Amino acid sequence: MSASRLPLRTRVMAWFSLVTLVVAGTLAVATWLLSTGYMLDQREHSAIRQASGNARLVAAALDRESPGLAELLTGLGAEYESGVLVVDDGEWITGGNLVDPTRLPTGFLRLVQGGVPAHQRTMLGGAPVLAVGLPLPELGATYVEVSPMRELDRTFRFLSWLLVAGTVASGLAGALLGRWATNHALRPLRRLTETAARTARGDLDVRLPSTGDPDLVPLAEAFNDTADRLQQRVTRDTRFAGDVSHELRSPLTTMLNAMAVLQRRSADLPAGSRHAVDLLDTDLRRFRRMVDDLLEISRGDHDTDRSTFELVDLAPLVTAIAGRHGPVPPDALAIADHAWVLADRVRLERAVANLLDNAGRHGGGLVRLGVLRRDGHARIEVDDAGPGVPAGARDQVFERFARGSPARCASADSGGVGLGLALVSQHVRRHHGRVWVEDRPGGGARFVVELPEVTE
Repeated sequence: MSASRLPLRTRVMAWFSLVTLVVAGTLAVATWLLSTGYMLDQREHSAIRQASGNARLVAAALDRESPGLAELLTGLGAEYESGVLVVDDGEWITGGNLVDPTRLPTGFLRLVQGGVPAHQRTMLGGAPVLAVGLPLPELGATYVEVSPMRELDRTFRFLSWLLVAGTVASGLAGALLGRWATNHALRPLRRLTETAARTARGDLDVRLPSTGDPDLVPLAEAFNDTADRLQQRVTRDTRFAGDVSHELRSPLTTMLNAMAVLQRRSADLPAGSRHAVDLLDTDLRRFRRMVDDLLEISRGDHDTDRSTFELVDLAPLVTAIAGRHGPVPPDALAIADHAWVLADRVRLERAVANLLDNAGRHGGGLVRLGVLRRDGHARIEVDDAGPGVPAGARDQVFERFARGSPARCASADSGGVGLGLALVSQHVRRHHGRVWVEDRPGGGARFVVELPEVTE
């Protein structure tokens, strides 16, 4: 997955973590270099001063040709936990922690024996040491002192682990800081997403609140202005559809009355004329259904009155609607007892009747009609025997003038106008419920209406 496809929260967390790692790593490296350099310098200066003092004592003993030189070297090595080596006329004399001259760097020994003071850090016996070499030219001798650096090495190890742990902890803290920052920064975006989703579901009255943040005010104003314009446009379109439908009712009634007269006298007409009259009668009846549905939709878009809502038991209501709609096989009913909802009885009856009509016209017939209770909701399920609804068209079938997929419409001459399921969706939203379509087990489509259940 490319970086651009990662979620924004993940990218911000990664950047915060990377920046804190870089900053903490840079500070850790700088701290390591400065602190270790300072401690090494101090240790070397201390070792050189100590070796210089000890070299003067050894030089005095050599000058007096004291027989206690070996004891002096042993004492110096024991006092400072060091190894001492004196080269006098090619003779190697050691004291303290025994030092094998052959294990010291050859270049270091050659440099000191050549009359040049030197010091060098090296490893002896797997332990870090500091070797300080001082020539004693007036006596023709060389003094070498080897000091252990185990404590300093342990200090360096502890410091390195501490800096590494601090760098890792800084990276984790940066990731947590990035998560907090994204949650805080994306809060307005989540509010915008939720508001836009409510608008998409048909709630055109929702608006973004003013936060007072100068960076978010233009966004809230632009969204609210867009929502206002959309609401005005929908209101105008709905009013236009309602006005047109209302104006069409009078001429449509006249045409239907005239068609009734023609139908009564169709026996006196030639065969071709009777066929034309039948076709015209079918279209006029379809036209009347469309006008009635448009008027109902336009009224529903503006109706916010809930005084008609009452406590309704879905079980007897759905059973009565099924009985009026047509014969329903007893084994097709799956009705639960007492699923109570707060509803407008007329609109709810119309929604269920439209679903049953859709199953008969487009779904190859009703297979099952169910009422059940689930998770605090009452559900009405209408199963049909049709080819089902493709996943990509399951939202579109509830839009106005949607006629469904060709497979569902080709099975029957439905005569529908594409407003039945739109009315179902509108009525269900008015009841604060949901409606959707899914696959029926065994094939076909299942239309589900879910309403908030009223419990005592």
